[in-house]
Amino acid sequence: MTLQSALKTGLLKVFVYALLALFLIPALTYVFTGYAQRDRDERFVAAISQRIDAEKGMPASEKQARKDYYRSNPPSTICSSTDPQAQDYRAALCERYGEVWQFTLVRTVSLWTMVVSALLLLAVLGLGALAFADRKMQYTSFVTGWRLTTWASAASLLVQGALAVWLSFWVTAFFFHQYSPKFIVLVGLAVALGVFVAVAGIFKRVHWDNQAVGELVSEADAPVLWKRIRQLAQRLNTEPPRNIVAGIDANFFVTEAPLTVGNHTLTGRTLFVSLPLLRILDQSEADAVLGHELAHLRGGDTRSSARLGPKLVQFDHYRHAIRAGGLSAVVSPVLDLYRTIFEIALARDSREREFKADRIAAKLVSPAAIAQSLVKIAAYAQYRDKIEDELFGQDQRHDNQLGIARYVASGLAPYAASDDFLDAMKSANVPHPFDSHPAMPERMRNVGMSLAERDYGAIAVRAPAATWAQEILTADAIEQRLWSAYETEFAQDHERSLAYRYEPATDAERALVLKYFPPVSFALKGGATVEVSIDGIRTSADAMTVFWDAVKDLQFKESSLGNALVVTHPEKGLIGQKTTKVKLPGLKKEKDHFNAVVGAYWQRHQIMRVQQLEG
Repeated sequence: MTLQSALKTGLLKVFVYALLALFLIPALTYVFTGYAQRDRDERFVAAISQRIDAEKGMPASEKQARKDYYRSNPPSTICSSTDPQAQDYRAALCERYGEVWQFTLVRTVSLWTMVVSALLLLAVLGLGALAFADRKMQYTSFVTGWRLTTWASAASLLVQGALAVWLSFWVTAFFFHQYSPKFIVLVGLAVALGVFVAVAGIFKRVHWDNQAVGELVSEADAPVLWKRIRQLAQRLNTEPPRNIVAGIDANFFVTEAPLTVGNHTLTGRTLFVSLPLLRILDQSEADAVLGHELAHLRGGDTRSSARLGPKLVQFDHYRHAIRAGGLSAVVSPVLDLYRTIFEIALARDSREREFKADRIAAKLVSPAAIAQSLVKIAAYAQYRDKIEDELFGQDQRHDNQLGIARYVASGLAPYAASDDFLDAMKSANVPHPFDSHPAMPERMRNVGMSLAERDYGAIAVRAPAATWAQEILTADAIEQRLWSAYETEFAQDHERSLAYRYEPATDAERALVLKYFPPVSFALKGGATVEVSIDGIRTSADAMTVFWDAVKDLQFKESSLGNALVVTHPEKGLIGQKTTKVKLPGLKKEKDHFNAVVGAYWQRHQIMRVQQLEG
């Protein structure tokens, strides 16, 4: 499934959630107040009719007229009446903060909340449509939608929260003639916290750090390559990059956003080149790739991304804060709806930009060069991912120097001749850090080039006569440093994953697991301790150990008599699930740390058992 199809699949689901977020509470409030007002109207009219009927000396016609008046002007409508003859009637029933006043006000607020919510929904859909209609308007559309949805979500949370607090009193008071002050306070506090999170998130500024792992290539280090890039830029009538960064990632890209490389922050136009890929591409194939990237610069793609990128990051951080903010999560579907619509627009625009850049590169160099470069890049990326997945999946520790580049170089030819290779290449995407690239066969058709699938393997392993990597004097040294750092980090991540995978079964495995999950002891009252380890939870007071295999659920209970951890076991007794209470007297200040450690060690055990079943 492509990114765009996945987004479209989730759009309907997000839309339904957004409808619930915008309309559920106000609609329930509107229905409840309407029902309660009708009930109160009927009881009031019945009571007042009895009093009128009991009046002696009043003509029957006047009695009927008065009863008809109250039926036509029940309490639910009288507060909004401007009839001067009803002034005493209004004064008696519509005093500020009284029941009739409250129900009338809340019903009006709930109605207008739904109206404003409908307008907000239309605005979100309209701004989303604008992002599809005009690429130049995408930035303005998103910033407008960002401001609108964040402030509207905070306002909606405030209004709907107030309605929820009001309902927490009146629903039980109306139907059961009682209410729970604790419940009302709890709802009020949750609403206050949610509103605080929503408003605070609007003013929080997020630092956008755009990073790349690589090293700068100066003109002195690669004068011929710099000259060639300037020639290509001149032919495309665009300014050349200010910086060239060489790395070992399997992609090429350009950016105009500030880019952090090591201890330097680069500004202006930056071109990232992959040294491993430059070694397998001949110069004409590499020219096609470089022309493709320069076409993005000419078309303003990178300038647009540089402006929009930080805003997207800011908006996504706000969405995350809303989801994690308790009751504030209620309004997150509205934000998600706009973000999903905009992401679909960006994905479509990205696809069109890639096709256009490919056509420009094909015209600049040749369709064959761009097609062959796509095959080589996709083949290298697919096989490198395969090698790294296999290495990471191994159950033995690795040395820091794995020789991934060597593995790829020696194994690419056999892989290119396998059936797995052809299956992978049919749906392969050329990797890129900023865009969702179309599938490779589509990109070939776009430049009018058709390569037989049986030729993919031969193209992938075809040795280049001359490469641009040869023209970078510092290429070997840069690769050596980057691969060394990359493989050291890879080995450390793999070792950390083994700490989750090992049971352990040997002394060496146990030593590795204990490196990341050593026993952690917590002091209890009276000199007792509770220890959390990879084996389970043990208390010194009763020398009891609850082993992780005997745990189905954990719940920390706080009590004035002493805290405790209630462990639910997988097996069932005669009257339900069996539980064990691990008493934790005196564990107060460290309770959060204790819960975090217990959760981490139990999670490790669960992951280990799943790995054993899958292995």
